[in-house]
Amino acid sequence: MAKAVGIGGVFLKVRDPKKLKAWYVENLGIPMSEHGIIAFEGPEAAGTTAFEFFAEDAKYFGDGDQRAMINFRVDSLGDVLERLTNAGVRIDPKREDAPWGRFAWIWDPEGNRIELWEPAPE
Repeated sequence: MAKAVGIGGVFLKVRDPKKLKAWYVENLGIPMSEHGIIAFEGPEAAGTTAFEFFAEDAKYFGDGDQRAMINFRVDSLGDVLERLTNAGVRIDPKREDAPWGRFAWIWDPEGNRIELWEPAPE
């Protein structure tokens, strides 16, 4: 049976696409492709990608009217948060530990709440 096999991309409308793309490359280390898009490709991109739904009144995305949130797998949550702290990124002080990994949340310069996830060791 033909089926979807993962998320092919996440697309957001933003005020300054070029500036925000550079922020994601610099602060989260997302590679820039030869075509000028930021993308995870190859063996480093392996792993789970969740596709989930939340109730209309859920506060999981933070306060406000944000209708979508990106979750990035990270290889070391502590190291990523340290780098983001040093860069002056707004970081939610809340942390969550679950059987499937550790979580933290940040905001990009345009106010989009982002979830960071370090998967639990296998």
